[in-house]
Amino acid sequence: MSSTQVPAFDHPEALDHPGEVVTHAHVRYVTLPDVTGPVALITLDNGLDHTRPSTFGPAGLRNLLAAADEIETHTPAVSAVAVTGKPFIFSVGADLSFRSSFTDPEAARHAIHELGELGHAAMRRIGEGRFGGRKIPTFALVNGAAMGGGLELALHCDYRALSSSVSALALPEVFLGLVPGWGGTQLLANLVGADRAVTVAVENPLNQNRMLKAGQAFTLGLADVLLEPADFLEQALRWVGQVIRGEIDPGSGRAPVARGQAWADAVARGRALADARLHGAAPAAYRALDLIERAETVDADTGYAAETEALADLAVTEELAAGLYAFDLVQKRAKRPVGGPDKALARPVTKVGVVGAGLMASQLALLFAQRLEVPVVLTDIDQARLDAGVATVHTEIDNLLAKKRISPDKASRLRTGVTGSLTKDAFADADLVIEAVFENLAVKQKVLGELEAVVGPQTLLLTNTSALSVSEMAAGLTHPERVAGLHFFNPVAVLPLVEVVRGRRTDDAAIATTLAVAKKLKKNAVLTADMPAFVVNRLLTRFLGEVLGAVESGTPLTEADRALEPLGLPMSPLVLLALVGPAVALHVAETLHTAYPDRFGKPEGLARLVAAGRTGVYTWGPNGQEVDQEAAELIRVNTEGDRPALTGDQVREAALAALAEEIRVLLDEGVVAEAADVDLCLILGAGWPFHLGGITPYLDRTGVSEKITGRRFGKPGVATIS
Repeated sequence: MSSTQVPAFDHPEALDHPGEVVTHAHVRYVTLPDVTGPVALITLDNGLDHTRPSTFGPAGLRNLLAAADEIETHTPAVSAVAVTGKPFIFSVGADLSFRSSFTDPEAARHAIHELGELGHAAMRRIGEGRFGGRKIPTFALVNGAAMGGGLELALHCDYRALSSSVSALALPEVFLGLVPGWGGTQLLANLVGADRAVTVAVENPLNQNRMLKAGQAFTLGLADVLLEPADFLEQALRWVGQVIRGEIDPGSGRAPVARGQAWADAVARGRALADARLHGAAPAAYRALDLIERAETVDADTGYAAETEALADLAVTEELAAGLYAFDLVQKRAKRPVGGPDKALARPVTKVGVVGAGLMASQLALLFAQRLEVPVVLTDIDQARLDAGVATVHTEIDNLLAKKRISPDKASRLRTGVTGSLTKDAFADADLVIEAVFENLAVKQKVLGELEAVVGPQTLLLTNTSALSVSEMAAGLTHPERVAGLHFFNPVAVLPLVEVVRGRRTDDAAIATTLAVAKKLKKNAVLTADMPAFVVNRLLTRFLGEVLGAVESGTPLTEADRALEPLGLPMSPLVLLALVGPAVALHVAETLHTAYPDRFGKPEGLARLVAAGRTGVYTWGPNGQEVDQEAAELIRVNTEGDRPALTGDQVREAALAALAEEIRVLLDEGVVAEAADVDLCLILGAGWPFHLGGITPYLDRTGVSEKITGRRFGKPGVATIS
């Protein structure tokens, strides 16, 4: 197929679906000084504001082709073509919502294959600039978010201008279980080199779908010029004129692409990275690397055809079905917590108090100050500790300023707004106070009692407890109805989940206010009942308990820790233990053992590890990660004849069986509304990968849920191709 031909589809109507939010390609013609012929400016716009970004479904791609047809026949002939987007958005890629309408895998494969060909045809028609039998320059004027197919359209163009305010550029397809399929793997590698292409198309998606900011993208060579957001389009068109007139040559500044061994090394780096992250558990990353490898030597037609084949193959994988399910959870369910009361009940928050001045308290203080833009006061009983906590917040503000993530004016306001006090009287006019003190029920009860004596009658009192009962904390208060849990995950600034915990007497106003605050903090909230350790810590502790139990019984530590590698989790259980901290993990494990002794064993090995002051079971030396043999011996106990040592496969089976059992109990207890909330919690709170589609669909697909609990968690077809 030539670059200007549109593929002939057997059943083009099969690609159409009523749910597509159609992106239009509006064309206007701009006259530039001393340029013969107008510039055809295409604006991508789906008719909605920036909260619904423009995407390319079948109709949107045909609109792009129609715009090219119009430009082809325009008189006088155009001198160039430029593409831009509606305010704040360039385009964020393919609309795959129609994929769920196919129940026949072969029909789905065929439809994705045709969509791949249509996308290639539309983007080549615009980007390669062959109009009226001649080649004219093409420009992408990237004014906002550009992801997936949007970024690929920009890569098809000869030149790219980028607004410095853009904060989201990416090729996220591998994150979902696909590959960049409209030229991304071929164009990017030949523009910026294979190593940078591996970073953008594989490494970033596998790092929780990391986005590039404009400055980073420019440094990587994805754009030719970086322009200020004020009057961006006017500046960009002026730059277009300079290029057309020959006053500047953006291509002359591009670094030469390293080929040969450098290209092979880059692909090898990508494969090692994929192995470390996925352990072969998901195919998309490997297919993307195959395509990048081929991009060094094949022509465009061959490379694009290979992309289309890869797209079609991946369209019928469990990985894509799971990825789309997980994406839907994060984009929709996470933004509208299930079971929440009427939002109108939420009360305003104009001042926040934080009890404690340690690391967690300092992180919370910064987050509340930055997101709510209200005064925040920390308290502690020790002046030195209090001063250190406030200083930590101020240092982080200075770091944000140095990185230009906030303005000098905002930095000054934040520093002024975060203060400390040795007495809780400073909370008298606060609308919300959150405690982040030592994880001990008696201590927290005492703190809440002291707070009730000084705050107003409607002040919301929150606890950041990771496992303790919110109801018991509030039991001795005059107004227990205003106490709720708001459990953050560490690091606070990174992990997007908060568990909002409703105590037995927590009222709707308290929950509505907590949910509203979580949203302003840019966190995704899941509403949970007040049961020990809630969701994430409860499941991770059950899961970790099986691994530690195996080590206690004689399974070699590394074999037990690697047993879950086939799931492709972000880190092994015992590396997670080091991140969480053995002392925190022990507290949660002891709480759950007390509550459910039949399912949560007594964590004797972990207790010995904590008592010895160990921070984990691994050390990092010249040879990388190594087992700390003394730590391993602290965990291991002599249980000869009690429980035989398990193999790695048996450890994995035991861990998955334990998860299935615990999730069923958790759902039967009504801790969350549905299994989807469990999946959301582990994706957002523990970083579980999208390719699993959440833990409950995985347990359903593998048959574990039915084997252990007698039934599935979801209906057939949820996060699966069948």
